[in-house]
Amino acid sequence: MLNRYKKAYEKIAMGLLSFMPDEKDLKVLQKTIQKYDSETAWELYLYKQEDDYIGLIGVEKLESELIVRHISVDPSHRGEGLGKQMVQELAELNKAYDIKACQLTEPFIEKCLNEKKEADMPI
Repeated sequence: MLNRYKKAYEKIAMGLLSFMPDEKDLKVLQKTIQKYDSETAWELYLYKQEDDYIGLIGVEKLESELIVRHISVDPSHRGEGLGKQMVQELAELNKAYDIKACQLTEPFIEKCLNEKKEADMPI
């Protein structure tokens, strides 16, 4: 289940963000978290399963689009479809917006959106 990021979960969010290729450096991580804290157009969601936060998805909210800037799943939970689940939940929470990807997240987001389109097609 997706939950909006709160400052109290900063260390968890930074740990999950650190799995992103461009977020390995501590200073970069701190700037990214600061952006989600300070800019109203940037929203970060943590994915909770049972009692643990095991994923996150970060977006930039534009007029009619949500640009997925970050998406990450704890390595011990990869391959379980959680990334796709997060994208679907994000779409449900923001029905008025089109989900788009930045260059970094594009391959994964496009795959998720294409699978959803195929699943929605009548047989």
